[in-house]
Amino acid sequence: MPTLVVAAHGSHLNPASSRPAHEHARRLRATGAFDTVQPAFWKEQPHFREALRTVPSEEIYLVPLFISEGYFTEQVIPREFRLAGWSGWESDGTSAVAATLSAQDTAQTVHYCGPVGTHDAMSDVIVRRAESVTGDPDVGEGVGLAVVGHGTERNENSAKAVRYHADRIRARDRFGEVQALFMDEEPAVDDVTDYFESSDVVVVPLFIADGYHTQEDIPEDMGLTDDYRTGWDTPATVDGHRIWYAGAVGTEPLLAEVVAERAADAGAEVNDRLRTEPERSGDDTVSFC
Repeated sequence: MPTLVVAAHGSHLNPASSRPAHEHARRLRATGAFDTVQPAFWKEQPHFREALRTVPSEEIYLVPLFISEGYFTEQVIPREFRLAGWSGWESDGTSAVAATLSAQDTAQTVHYCGPVGTHDAMSDVIVRRAESVTGDPDVGEGVGLAVVGHGTERNENSAKAVRYHADRIRARDRFGEVQALFMDEEPAVDDVTDYFESSDVVVVPLFIADGYHTQEDIPEDMGLTDDYRTGWDTPATVDGHRIWYAGAVGTEPLLAEVVAERAADAGAEVNDRLRTEPERSGDDTVSFC
């Protein structure tokens, strides 16, 4: 059986940064769909450079636990995993699927997959996050949804995934309003209430892990609290709107299925075993039939 490697950023300073990768790997490992499920990190151990040497399989599915195509998924990961023949995806910024390559030093076959953040199934994870924070499995009618990303004018792909999922969810006509907002470009999350007429607004950050941006910057920028250290209410009232702040989408258990979908799109035999029954924050497992 092949091995699944989940490649994530990690952090020397924030232990919560690597938690989603470990938790999703544990959920996927429990399904038995792969011989081994191994997380690997840029800033923690096991490091990208050593990850392939620690797994026994000759065939690897390598899935980046990143939101967008860009520097990490197109330069850092292919370089650190020493993927021979890598020349980039043919992609418009959200359409990367997979490339089959060979690891230079171990000769393993590596199916290098697109990032989880641009997979169509991520739209479902965002909606699930909204359901989880409100406690309402039918949330949507008369409610606004803000999908929030980092954004940066230095890399246009950073915002593409956010706009892509906001457009897809808007097209479903489930929520009263859907907007894409950003930390470092316009429209800015600081002015979230200016972009919604709905009294209730769910805010879902399209980030993999909770950390500095999702637990300090965004809550303060939106006016949920003057000092993140004192916390905030959920919902919190800001300018007459009730703001339901969800925290990072990457902590939602359903994201483990997106990782599996990425591997399936590259040829892993897991599609017919995926179960689509709803699971919510607080659940520990992702199940396969």
